[in-house]
Amino acid sequence: MPNLIYIIQNMAIRNFSFLLLLASSLLFSGCNFLFFQPTKVIHSNPLSQGYNCEAITFESKDGTPLTGLFFPSTSQAKGTIVHFHGNGQNMTAHYLYIAWAARHGYNVFTFDYRGYGASGGKTGSISSAVKDSVAALEAALELPGVDPDKIILFGQSLGSAMALAAAAETGFDPAAIVLEGSFYSYKGVARAYLSRHWITWPIIPLPTIAITSSYAPKNEINRIKSPLLFIHSLRDNIVSYKQGRKLYDVAKGEKVFWDAPDGHTDAFSLYSNYFSPRLLQYLEDILNKGNAKQTDYEQLTVRD
Repeated sequence: MPNLIYIIQNMAIRNFSFLLLLASSLLFSGCNFLFFQPTKVIHSNPLSQGYNCEAITFESKDGTPLTGLFFPSTSQAKGTIVHFHGNGQNMTAHYLYIAWAARHGYNVFTFDYRGYGASGGKTGSISSAVKDSVAALEAALELPGVDPDKIILFGQSLGSAMALAAAAETGFDPAAIVLEGSFYSYKGVARAYLSRHWITWPIIPLPTIAITSSYAPKNEINRIKSPLLFIHSLRDNIVSYKQGRKLYDVAKGEKVFWDAPDGHTDAFSLYSNYFSPRLLQYLEDILNKGNAKQTDYEQLTVRD
């Protein structure tokens, strides 16, 4: 029994020390490690995948050098998709989610936030990533063959928040904004992350203190006038389905919501045979008819 008590006490001390360290990290970093997990390696080479692309260099709003990839349409361009990827790895791990659209009449531009891939600087804060996203949108508008009236923003996970912020902060109204695996607020995502393990339960309230409410999707979306397409997995284990629905519910104006069956931002990978042609149809409706109603896509509730 004494040995067991010693073990329990020792674990409690170690756990308390861990909690103090984690709490300090959360407070001083603003929970940035929860949102930014970059890599510098090339995960997949677009050229080896048969894509024609060009590296684009530009500067963020504070002068930080950034890098993007431009995939020109293989035919007469119907529009241009600006892609904002998620928080992990870098654009060489994410471009495949949307580069396929270049083979169906769309220019595609994707980029890396600071600290990711070939972009300069160090991974910063939410506000610095927003600066990068604004700069990327402005850079996309200057690319050859790009029609400003036919710009579509496509954000995945963290990128969904960045796409909304880029549009809201610039006042630019794209033809449509596609949000996959989106969330309602940064604070909510952080609290959900900390609630996954009992050892971090005592510090669940910290995100309320450590994370700014600036640029929260729930606020930025109220400044958006463009049509919105939401895609979210019913069994998303990274960003809960409820987060996506909550953001959809507060969005104003024209909006459509598609359910995906599983995974996180996997509609155009695991379920590409289903969702890719339907996204192309949605974009055709937006660009040619000027609208796309929810009732036109009710069959897009995919359940396996």
